[in-house]
Amino acid sequence: MKKLFKFFLNLIPRPWLISLSYWVRPIMAWWYRGDRYTDPIDGKSFKSFLPYGYGNVRENVLSPSTLSLERHRLLWLYLNRETDLLTRPQSLLHFAPEQCFYKRFRESETITYTTTDLLSPLADVKADICNLPFEDNSYDFILCNHVLEHISDDGTAMKELYRVLKPGGKAILQIPLENDRDVTFEDDSITDKEERARIFGQYDHVRVYGMDYFDRLKSIGFEVTAVDYTAHLTADEVDKYRLAKGELIPVVTKSVV
Repeated sequence: MKKLFKFFLNLIPRPWLISLSYWVRPIMAWWYRGDRYTDPIDGKSFKSFLPYGYGNVRENVLSPSTLSLERHRLLWLYLNRETDLLTRPQSLLHFAPEQCFYKRFRESETITYTTTDLLSPLADVKADICNLPFEDNSYDFILCNHVLEHISDDGTAMKELYRVLKPGGKAILQIPLENDRDVTFEDDSITDKEERARIFGQYDHVRVYGMDYFDRLKSIGFEVTAVDYTAHLTADEVDKYRLAKGELIPVVTKSVV
């Protein structure tokens, strides 16, 4: 059964997988039920997680119940333990909304929730991140995770994120980051999907971000913190929640002028 799941999980594009998940997830959650690993987003435990990845398949990373990956579970732990997003009334703008979070934010009694994307069926507002239809200083909190690596003009996108964030507001802007790479690599001449997948890690990525990503955010005006939240967790927690040790969470704020 695991080999069958692995075949289909890596054959089907993630957006399609999410659309099919309403009937796929209960089957996978039942098959993998156990007590070895736990998804902190819904609290359910399993004997193992599922393999996932384009080309470079990672074993034991995809939650059978929420379809969360390492970055989603790490972010959820951070949001719950280190921010007031889920406890204080505030407005949240969520780009390319992840299904593992969507229902929880939508049903929150404290969050005024807006989702946006060009293609996602979960988007309230269909919009280009480089030309957002929102007023200046509109949102208390922004989540924009694994989006910028798809955007050719990421500088303009960052400026738009800065513009619509309220002074004193916070944003989390996760991207696939290579911690051992100093300088981001991008080449607009690479348009072939197979070549992009080989060089950038996925057919629809346009760059590989290095540690200068944080300097790019600072140049826009953000105050930036690279949070290694796994360093605040025990080794048992990192293993139990199937996290990527050392993964950095880019947390930015807009200063109050």
